[in-house]
Amino acid sequence: MAFTIQEKTEGLVFRIRVQPRSSKNRITGLYGDALKINLTAPPVDNAANKACGVFLAGLLSVAKSSVSIVSGHTGRNKQVMVQCRENSDKRNAIKKKILSWAR
Repeated sequence: MAFTIQEKTEGLVFRIRVQPRSSKNRITGLYGDALKINLTAPPVDNAANKACGVFLAGLLSVAKSSVSIVSGHTGRNKQVMVQCRENSDKRNAIKKKILSWAR
């Protein structure tokens, strides 16, 4: 199955696979149909989820509040939403950037 981004009215949703307690925060490519993200944060007290939101928001140049985990809060496999308006240049730019990480 290939990596896909779902377009919802409130934003873009895509799958990620998180590897906590890594040496540095980075996107390492694909893991099945998900982006694999290494995070330095431990998987304790929601730390990895918070770090994931901050990391992705920084890479996408959006507010931290615009990035949320919509499913998979307690596992490694998650779905993330980046809130952005429909049919906007910003949404197209964000989508293009996310797809570039999957290559």
